[in-house]
Amino acid sequence: MSVDVLTETVIERPREEVAAFAADPSNAPAWYVNIDSVEWRTPPPVAVGSRMEFSARFLGRTLVYTYEIADLVPGERLVMRTAEGPFPMETTYTWEALDADRTRMTLRNQGEPSGFTSVAAPMMAAPLRRANRKDLAKLKALLEAG
Repeated sequence: MSVDVLTETVIERPREEVAAFAADPSNAPAWYVNIDSVEWRTPPPVAVGSRMEFSARFLGRTLVYTYEIADLVPGERLVMRTAEGPFPMETTYTWEALDADRTRMTLRNQGEPSGFTSVAAPMMAAPLRRANRKDLAKLKALLEAG
């Protein structure tokens, strides 16, 4: 069974500013509730092929996984996929300018868990959706504060 969670928010900041901050993996611990740290495995800045290791807490467990940037259109879209980790996952960010000072950001997590994690797949969507909502709310508050 697959997992597919789409979350969005409107942030009262210009698209370029929102995209630049959110697309930089080094900023992830500042706005992702469950991410503790990010270590670059390739030199920054973010580009297609960049790899970074994330350490996160999810469903009471510590997870360490490596993401690789699969697609990047600066200011519009970033797609990263797990290269190593407990289950295959793809994370997509999109940014859409609603006007000069408002941006719609979407966060989508898709995955096809296998092995042991496939048993947990039906139970993963709801906590993932809650976490994504918290993450986007934290990003919104952080960027709108200054």
